[in-house]
Amino acid sequence: MTTRDDSDPLAPHREAAFFYGLFLRGHSLNALRQDIDVPRGVVDKWLSAKDFEGAFKADLDRVYQYRKRVLAIFENLVSTEHTRVAVQ
Repeated sequence: MTTRDDSDPLAPHREAAFFYGLFLRGHSLNALRQDIDVPRGVVDKWLSAKDFEGAFKADLDRVYQYRKRVLAIFENLVSTEHTRVAVQ
């Protein structure tokens, strides 16, 4: 995972582009999706942990939202590539 800067609105796009580059180089689409996403089991553990303070849970929520944003951008890039290849 790359370092992210909340003040950089293009950070999720850059990270999605990184994963998209891996996809174009032949990496498995499903493996990349798993690398980007936060599994449901992890989210459940985060939510059920009693020793996490409120501020830390808020940070976890930001991480979760960020990962979902990167995944959505990545999915858009992949679907655009599939459409482009199909048209040619």
